[in-house]
Amino acid sequence: MNLDKVTITIKSGNGGSGKVSFHREKYVEKGGPDGGDGGNGGSVYFVADKSKNTLIDFQYEKRFEAENGSGGMGKLQNGKNGKDIYIKVPCGTVIKDAETNQILIDMYEDGQTYLALKGGRGGKGNNFFKTPTRQAPRFSQLGETTKPYKVILELKTIADVALVGKPNVGKSTLLSVISNAKPKIADYEFTTLSPNLGVVKFYDDSFVVADIPGLIDGASEGAGLGHEFLAHIERTRLVIHVIDASGYYGNDIVDDYKVINNELKKYNKKLSKLPQIVVFTKLDLIDNVDEKISYFKSKVKDKVDIIPISSITRKNVDMLVKKIYEKLKTLPKSEPLPVEQTTLAKIDKTSVVITKLEPHVYELSGGYLENLQRGIVFNDSQSLSYFQQRLEKDGIMEKLKQAGMQDGDTIVFGNLQFEIYF
Repeated sequence: MNLDKVTITIKSGNGGSGKVSFHREKYVEKGGPDGGDGGNGGSVYFVADKSKNTLIDFQYEKRFEAENGSGGMGKLQNGKNGKDIYIKVPCGTVIKDAETNQILIDMYEDGQTYLALKGGRGGKGNNFFKTPTRQAPRFSQLGETTKPYKVILELKTIADVALVGKPNVGKSTLLSVISNAKPKIADYEFTTLSPNLGVVKFYDDSFVVADIPGLIDGASEGAGLGHEFLAHIERTRLVIHVIDASGYYGNDIVDDYKVINNELKKYNKKLSKLPQIVVFTKLDLIDNVDEKISYFKSKVKDKVDIIPISSITRKNVDMLVKKIYEKLKTLPKSEPLPVEQTTLAKIDKTSVVITKLEPHVYELSGGYLENLQRGIVFNDSQSLSYFQQRLEKDGIMEKLKQAGMQDGDTIVFGNLQFEIYF
């Protein structure tokens, strides 16, 4: 099954809530607040793993959640932090925000780690809110609640060389001969349903070859699953255009060449401009190979190297490997996509929005107030006093005056309404 693009849901852990607690011990009077802080929620990370070639692991498992932080306890005991979660993906996986389609990161290098979602912060216990004038606060702070996000994982294979061609032309067999890859091979079309990667050794050096599943006419529009497969060629530096020259299926080598190149061009013009080596396969079944080459050159004006080979007898295979290696030495290395790395969720803790709903009624909203609200118990007089002190200290009261508020006007804050006096 081809799984090169999937959508999954990820969620970091909620922060644990702070504890309201007071020290209680025999012979100790007025021990004071000793509520501990809540633990931070676990974060969500992605890790590039070169041992993985597909996204098959995400076929059934679609939701990944980090552990929540534990709540604080008495005796100044802080809650335990939630465990982080690490999601392994193949090298070459591009991660996108499913809502905006923005590319978040290109997981290009083996071992590369990306923080996608940071865990929610733990809330402060009542000991944190103790001051010389507020020695027994009876309120604490709630842990930060996180929300789930959908992300798209799209695999764009990282390989130096791409083997392209029509179905059943011998690409998989060739890959198995020149590399350590062991693809499934059979005598029917669309044998390969996902790209196979192989490492080709050349003396003390090596390069990576990808066997791209067979392309057909209309592949760039998705025919034969071609659109998904073409995405895997985008990073390659050299195209090995494999053509069955035996005539066993009644195909024309020139037509085959033009069809595949046309699909590459329609999908991405950059692909059609990549250097190519044309490989005539199944040489062991060809009696008139020189005539085939002459015919091809008379019809195709592109300047390409043509190498006839037999993967069965290995004739000219070493010549092909050497030619590929020499060609690669002259080509620049591929690079990851140029994106500005960012975490998926940016927590707003500063914005303040004041909206006049009607005369003498104003609505307060914004990240600053939502964050502040976590530490307020509005039916507790001490907590409400703390809230008003913060509004004054952080300049919110002044902003309300500038917006036209007067003593006795009503503030709407979430589901709450209260009168304010300066």
